[in-house]
Amino acid sequence: MTDSISRRKLLKGAAAAGAAGLIAKPAIAQAQWPSRPLTMICPWGAGGGTDATARIVASLLEKDLGQPCNVVNRTGGSGVVGHSAIATAAPDGYTIGMLTVEISMMHHQGLTDLTPASYTALALMNEDPPGVQVSASSPYKDIKALAEAIKAAPPGKLKASGTGQGGIWHLALVGWLVAMGLKPDHVAWVPSNGAAPGMQDLAAGGIDIVTCSVPEARAMIDAGKARSLAIMATERNPQFKDVPTLNETLGINYSVGAWRGIGAPKGLPADIQGKLAAALKKAFDSKEYKDFMNARGFGMKFADPAGFASFMAEGDKAMASAMKAAGLAKA
Repeated sequence: MTDSISRRKLLKGAAAAGAAGLIAKPAIAQAQWPSRPLTMICPWGAGGGTDATARIVASLLEKDLGQPCNVVNRTGGSGVVGHSAIATAAPDGYTIGMLTVEISMMHHQGLTDLTPASYTALALMNEDPPGVQVSASSPYKDIKALAEAIKAAPPGKLKASGTGQGGIWHLALVGWLVAMGLKPDHVAWVPSNGAAPGMQDLAAGGIDIVTCSVPEARAMIDAGKARSLAIMATERNPQFKDVPTLNETLGINYSVGAWRGIGAPKGLPADIQGKLAAALKKAFDSKEYKDFMNARGFGMKFADPAGFASFMAEGDKAMASAMKAAGLAKA
């Protein structure tokens, strides 16, 4: 009898210890994060600027976190497929991804219900504001002369390009025109398959203006076939110190741009968010990251989780205004 009672006590004690272990296990696993490889989802194709940025960030995270960080390209739907994959992943810190400016545009076009608020913001890593480029043979030597010519010209006489209809560089032009008190189509937009063909058309004299980023225009500028008159940013790009902002030259406090940041699914535990944010700040501050971005002419801009969330929210409002003005937003 005594032996039976002792055995029952022993079994109860073992069960209680086991239950305690089960309860404690998630906390231990979370404290040990990361204990397996991470996945970095890139919503755009291999070889592009977003992919390149994702891969340098992933390689630096690997060094700091001690786990592989594998970049997976999930393309399609004008960015919807990849951004959806990030938003719908488990919020456990093992799936993160590159959020791009399109997340502040797609839902206004009715392409998705996702918004910047659909994610846990981790860090803003890059921003490339649009520049205002003209050909080397253009009569407009500075942005004031070009702005005056735009205002004086009949609607549609001057033509601009740099991306497809409704793309970020088209919206940059629309926002600038509206800020000058003009209609969004005062300068006609000629769709192109990107900045490179737009710059070629500019150099050939087919269009008057290209509103792509200065790094994208760099090859033509260095070749003496184009010049950049201004950038739509709050401050000058250190890599292009001679290019002034619109605010400096025209008194127009308008800024926009293509940006890239890192986000995770909504509901990410705060301690994991903190670890990832710290690792991303360390990556941003590293010599490897700065050398990589400088070599490609990419702009570097950092924001912590709170700052990145605010940055995206403000950008979303700006994109809504620009897209409505251009007639590209769904009601």
